[in-house]
This record gives sequence, C-alpha cells and structure tokens, in this order.
Amino acid sequence: MDRFTHLVTEHAKVIVVITFILAALCGFLATLVPVNYDLTSYLPKESPSTVAINVMEGEFDSSVPNARVMVDDVSLDQALEYKRLIADVEGVSSVVWLDDVTDITIPLGAQDAALVDEYFKDGHAIYSVTIEGDHVADATRAIYDIIGNGHAIGEAITTADTQNMAVSEVLNAFAILIPLIILLLVLSTSSWLEPLFFLLAIGVSIVFNMGTNVVFGELSNIAFTIAPILQLAVSLDYAIFLLHAFQRAREATSDLRTAMRQAMKESFSAIAASAATTIFGFAALGFMKFSIGAELGITLVKGIVFSFLCVMIFLPAFTLVAHNLIDKTHHRALMPSFASVGKFLSPIRIPAIAIVAVLVVPCMLAQQHMAFTYSMGSSDDMTNRTVADEAAIEEVYAQQTPLVLLVPRGDMGREAQLSTAIEENPFVDSVLSYPMSVGAEIPVEFLDKDVQDQFYSENYARIVIYANTENEGTDAFGLVEYIHEQAADLYGDEALLAGEPASLYDMREVTLEDSRVTNTVAVLAILAVLFLTFRSLLLPFVLIATIESAIIINLSIPYFTGDSLNYLGYLVINTVQLGATVDYAILFTDTYLKKRRLMPCKQALAQTAGETFKSILVSASILALAGFVLWITSSNGIISILGHLLFRGTLLSFLLVVTFLPGVLRLLDKPIGKTTWHSRFYSIHEKSKP
Repeated sequence: MDRFTHLVTEHAKVIVVITFILAALCGFLATLVPVNYDLTSYLPKESPSTVAINVMEGEFDSSVPNARVMVDDVSLDQALEYKRLIADVEGVSSVVWLDDVTDITIPLGAQDAALVDEYFKDGHAIYSVTIEGDHVADATRAIYDIIGNGHAIGEAITTADTQNMAVSEVLNAFAILIPLIILLLVLSTSSWLEPLFFLLAIGVSIVFNMGTNVVFGELSNIAFTIAPILQLAVSLDYAIFLLHAFQRAREATSDLRTAMRQAMKESFSAIAASAATTIFGFAALGFMKFSIGAELGITLVKGIVFSFLCVMIFLPAFTLVAHNLIDKTHHRALMPSFASVGKFLSPIRIPAIAIVAVLVVPCMLAQQHMAFTYSMGSSDDMTNRTVADEAAIEEVYAQQTPLVLLVPRGDMGREAQLSTAIEENPFVDSVLSYPMSVGAEIPVEFLDKDVQDQFYSENYARIVIYANTENEGTDAFGLVEYIHEQAADLYGDEALLAGEPASLYDMREVTLEDSRVTNTVAVLAILAVLFLTFRSLLLPFVLIATIESAIIINLSIPYFTGDSLNYLGYLVINTVQLGATVDYAILFTDTYLKKRRLMPCKQALAQTAGETFKSILVSASILALAGFVLWITSSNGIISILGHLLFRGTLLSFLLVVTFLPGVLRLLDKPIGKTTWHSRFYSIHEKSKP
C-alpha cells in the first residue's frame, strides 16, 4: 500500500493529464454506442416468441405489425394513395389495408360491411404498418409528414417517442440532480469548491464507464439512462470518505503528500468494503436469464470499479494539484452535527422493532398478490400527440393488438381450421390468413407474387391475428395461451407465435424465475462480505434483515395503493436497494462495535448515532434524490417506476438503519458479543475487577 500511495502522490500531475486524455477518448467512444429500445430482444434465444421472430425475419420480408396509422376524410382513391406513400417510406416493410383482404374493384356497398369497417369507416382509413426496428424514429417522422393531421399509435410509435426523448431526459436528469447534490454537499462540507472535486472524480469515472460500453456493441435504454445516475449517487461517498480523511490528516501534518498518503491508507478499507457490497449486489443481476439484467449488472459493476479507481488514483492526484482552491474557499459548517440525535432516537427504537415485525409478514403476502406489468410503459408515458392520436383512433376503431402465427406450409385445410378456431375467441376481432381472406379453393399460383408473399414463404404459412386486448394482462396472456393450445392441437410444437403480447408473456415467465435467483445470489454474496467484514455469526443476518425489511415494505406499497408495478423495476430494485443501502447499516454497525468496546450498550448506541447520522443522512439524501429525479424526468415507464422505488426505498432503508437496527443491536447485545470474533465488549463487571 505504501508503494502505491507514493506512486500516486509523487506523480500527481502526470496522473491528472493521463486521466483527462483517457476521459476524452472514452467520451468519444460513448457517442459510438447505439442504444437499444427493444426489451424483447433481451429475451433468451430459446424463448418461443424470440424463435418465432427470428424465423419470420428469415422467411418473410416483414415482421409483426407494430403501428396503426389513420387518416381522416379521405376517399377510396385517396386512401390507396396514402397507403402507397407510407409503404414507400424507408424502414416500412409492410402496410396492410382493405385492398389486401378484399377486391376493392367491387363496390364496397356490396361487400361484407363488418370487414370493410375494419379498414375504411366513415371516411377514416386505418392501416396496419410494420416498421423495422433500426428505422423507427426516422420512419415515424416521415409518416407524420405524410399524414399531416392524421394519427399514429402502436409499439413503434411509443419506441420512437422514447428514442427522441432519451438523451434529453438523461441531460435533464443531471441538470436537476447535480445542483441539488452540490447544495447538499455545500451544506455538509466546509468548502465551497470541495463538492466540485467530488463530482469531478465521479464524473470522470462515469465517462470511463459509458465509453467502455462500446464492448457491448449496443446498450439498452434502461442501462443508458439509469447507470450513470446510479453510479453517481452510489459512489459519491467514496470521494467524500477520501477528502474528509485528507482534511483530518492535514491537521496532524503540514506536508500535503504525507497527509494524502495517510488519507488514502485510512480510507482505503472503508471505500473498498463499501464498493464490495455494492458490486456484489449489482453483480447478482448478471444471473438473470433476461439478458438486460446481465448488461445492466455489468454496466453498474464496471461503474463502481471505475469510481473506486478514480477516487483512489485520480482524486488524490487532482487534489494535490489543486488543493489551494479548497483552502481559499473554506466556510464554516452549515449543517448541524446531529451529535445529540441519539437521545431523540432512543425512545423510538423498540417501537420501531414492533412496527417492522407487524408490517413485514402482511407486506410479504401483499407482494405475492401484486399486479405486475412487463412492457416499457403506458399511455401516461407518451407524448401529447401520441395520447391524442390514441384517443382519436379508438373513437373510430376498436383497440387492436396484432400477433402473427407461423405454421408449416402445405395443408390449407389445417390452416383454415386453425384460423376459424382462433377467430372464435371473444378477444379476437379478425384473422388474416390465406384460407380466410382469399379462399382455400383458389390456388396460390393464381395470385400476384406480392399477395402470395403476404401469406406464404417457402416453408411457412403466416396467420395475422388482430386482438381487442391490451398488449399484456390477464386477457392478453390468456389469448396467447389459447392460441398456443389451438396451434399445438393441429401442429404440435411446429407452430410459432410472435407479437408484443407473446413476447411479454415470455418475459413474464423468464422474469419470475429470475427474481428468485437474483435475490438469493445478492443476499448470499453480501452475507459473505459481511461475515468477512465483521467476523460475526449473527451481525450479518441483522444487517441483511434491516435492509430486506425496508425492501419488503417498499415493494408492497403498490399493492395497498391499488397500483400495478413493472416487474423489471421490481426485479432490479431488489438488488440495487440492497447493494446500495446496506452500506448505511455497515457504517453504523462498524462504529457501534468500536464504541461498544469502550462503553455500555446504551451509551455506545447514543454516540454511534451522533457520529454516523450526518454521514448516513447525506448519503441517503443523494441516492433518494437520484431516484426522485429519475421518477419525475423519465417518460420510460420502467425507468420512472425504478426511480420511484429507489426514492422511497432509500428513505425506508435510512429510517430503519437509524431506528430499527439500533433497537435490534440493543436487544441482541449479549448474543452478538458472544458470536462475534474478539468482540471484547465493555463490561462493568470486568472493569471493576482488581
């Protein structure tokens, strides 16, 4: 350690220059990382819907329709012209309209009115459009230019909204969060510029992290948005630990390099322990079969490692180079010391244990009956135009959700039988297949190739199903199961179903298993770290119980308020809240053990609260602010709910660490002393022995 600290302090200027050069390079690389907005692409390759999409992309020129476009006050000829213009847009692979399901040269009044009304009603023409994923934003803009005051909704439109707002939302989040953090740090430190040193060190580490994401090839919108904000909020403590240790060391020596070396050695173990618990919590996400968890987990772990390295290498070097700025901007303490807070909290401790004990079991049961969602978001997260377009379309046409069923080509009788069985389901509006739309009695060879290609590839027949359900939920998932059952009766496991409801159905199946795995891995890993840290059989369980109780209460609240909860947000917050806030419990317990060797339990708890309350309050406030900003700035439903959960969960963790944990430490004082290696707890009787 001595050689390392000497290397850093003796070559401070070189380290600063190299760091800024590397940061500039990583900043450039970050701009080269494309952002993936398609959550379903992270499903396991063997998921039925993923297999279906891959087969369809190989067999057909277009995939599942993902947008509905409506134009108003048009004639039949004008509607056909709009279809042609939309079909010519780059990135649009398919446009399905009335002329694809019936002969429009025959007067519409002589045709099936119900069929006609599905596509052309009271002068409103509505098209089912398929937009390829790589062109969603550009194609959507082009379609808006074509239809003018027309309307567009669907998965592709929502994705385009998200893409257009993603970067601005991240910038808005930082624009709100950073001033709030600076204000909080100014209040809690003794220099006007010291907070900027903290932010610079972590900011550089964030740039390193985002630039090295180039190794992924692409990054999910979830990781792109939340990783830098979580990294900032979670690892800012490391910089605070180091510079506070530096200020203390300067009181003992006037030599800056000596003081910094002492500060690095003094703070290393605390920073390393804090980083380790956070890393293990985040790393648990890597055990998810839903691969967005692995990507997010690796990104967050990588971020914590970069933060640790920047705080232990770059920050000491930069501080030595620019220490005069801190000295010249010194100010008196603006935040109370909270030295006597232990006396105020003491009467609350035992009631806190009782309250938590009463709440935990009902909250655990509530989680088992939670209503979950699995998609990116809801109509509340869309732009004003998209919301207005949705209302306009649903005023004329019923809600419609497309699915595509692929079955082996060659038996038109089975196709007709399957199409009829599916159309009988009350949640199905219409079925578009060759036997239903053209007629099994008409040979395929008699039709134009463009018409043939809509229904058949070399190996598969395509059946398009239009459902009147949401993309997810009991009705949508029930319909997916019904289609699977009907197709399996006729085709066994050769039938393949694609579409957002099918993908979200598979996502539900995958994430339910992921929840058990990630939670177990995170808890066991952090327990192992706590065993090594405290060398105690009982303390690790006490600390985990404290944070897990906060998590359980946090995640049960939506059930009692009657709200649904996005499952990916639920899954991620389990590990993030545990990994990020267990540090508060570690800091409190570590300080308590030191005090307990010098004084009785009650006095040790009072002094521990006085010494740690401010640090825990500042750390929790920063993380809670990060969650709050994500909550209020993101239009992405998953990110928004994750921010909300992080905000509320951090406050609950803070509350339990300063009330519930001290109460448990007091109740279990003797067992903790007996099960902790070399505890050496203070005893009045031992001190009185001659």
